[in-house]
Amino acid sequence: MKKKLALLLTCSMIMSLTACGGGGGETTAAPTEPAATSAEASGQTEAADKTEADDAGEKEAAGGMDALIEAAKAEGELTVYGSCEEEYLSLACKNFEQMYGIKTKFQRLSTSEVYTKISEEAGKPSADVWFGGTTDPYNEAVADGLLMEYKAENAANLISEDYKDPTNCWYGIYKGILGFMVNTEELARLNLEAPKTWDDLTKEEYKDLIMLSNPNTAGTAKLVINTMIQMKGHDEAMEYFKALDKNISQYTKSGSGPSKMVGPGECVIGIGFLHDGIYQILQGYDNIQLIVPEDGTSFEVGATAIFNGCAHPNAAKLWIEYALSPECVDHAKEAGSYQFLVLSNGAQPEEAAKFGLDMNNTIDYDFEDAKANSSKYVEDFFEALGSSADDRFKTE
Repeated sequence: MKKKLALLLTCSMIMSLTACGGGGGETTAAPTEPAATSAEASGQTEAADKTEADDAGEKEAAGGMDALIEAAKAEGELTVYGSCEEEYLSLACKNFEQMYGIKTKFQRLSTSEVYTKISEEAGKPSADVWFGGTTDPYNEAVADGLLMEYKAENAANLISEDYKDPTNCWYGIYKGILGFMVNTEELARLNLEAPKTWDDLTKEEYKDLIMLSNPNTAGTAKLVINTMIQMKGHDEAMEYFKALDKNISQYTKSGSGPSKMVGPGECVIGIGFLHDGIYQILQGYDNIQLIVPEDGTSFEVGATAIFNGCAHPNAAKLWIEYALSPECVDHAKEAGSYQFLVLSNGAQPEEAAKFGLDMNNTIDYDFEDAKANSSKYVEDFFEALGSSADDRFKTE
């Protein structure tokens, strides 16, 4: 596996060098051949130069990767905070440890918990890297200078520049769409239709039937708040949340919490990422229906990043290269994670594709606004709810 990852990195650097063109070196035609025109000679020179540059790039890429692996091994260990589901986190960490012989410890925390923790640690983080979870808390961490810039070679495989931080502080590994998961059996029993839009969720007939996550602990809920503000405007969004709150039975600690309650009937409508609903359906809950809101929605970019001031920076850089490779992402479905991958060389999970979700019915999400204002918007959310912000907000 190690050699395979190094070879992939080598290939990506060769392609990058080829696209940029070569330089240096000269060539002459053999005396027995007709003299070349100036254009032909120039072309021959450029071709030879590019070949030399490609050869040099191949050696540099191989040497660079080998050096990184050795430096990471010398550090000997890595600590990961993961905000994806624990099964995927565990699998990814164990695979990394087996590939490189680096002792890898991990802890599952929601994105908001990670952000709060590293903020309090003020440049002396107790972990080295962050893996998984929506990027709004990552962007808050970027704004606070808590993440390390690292130009990853495997970022060349991202399908779009939209799936990385402009300053190379985080990289996307997957994409998940925000929507509703409903229990069709319970809706039929209550003689209710499934909601089709965000505004439908505020209808009186859904009182105490809906679950959402807690924005103090879950990045998913922060994304919901940012989405409504961007779709409706700030003040109208706050009025919307006051109306929606009347129908919320519980605000779960984790973003995936509502999806786990729908199948057993503990809630009738869960707001969250639809890939979490796919997992529940594949676990046998065929009473779950997935809904992409007709009035549009947003999406998460599940990311990975290095903490500034981490104890094992080389192992952390190697983790980033690993996380942006098929050796990591292609195994996600083995742990029940069915997000859509944002790497061109990753294998999209068939389990997710067969549900036919409209991944394009999304707003033009303003990541910069979310980066600058997420914390303030969460404060505004709780201020709008006032005394309604009660013990329904779970932190355990």
